[in-house]
Amino acid sequence: MWFRFLKAIKNGEHRLAPMTWVAAAGALIYTISPIDLIPELFLGPLGFTDDAGLWAFIIVLVTREKQRWEASLKEGAIDV
Repeated sequence: MWFRFLKAIKNGEHRLAPMTWVAAAGALIYTISPIDLIPELFLGPLGFTDDAGLWAFIIVLVTREKQRWEASLKEGAIDV
């Protein structure tokens, strides 16, 4: 079902909420940025907890978008 969801986004059949795009872009920038809230250099593996928490938040947002898409399918709003 995830493949169909991503295909629906790619084909323009489902539009992600603007906040989802902003959060995903922010997470990507934060992850590759040298500035970090909990630096890995000093705390080792514990420094990845802020990155992991941020990506967990993104996963929740995308999962919510997928549920919204599935609900629209059930309502018959999108013909598959």
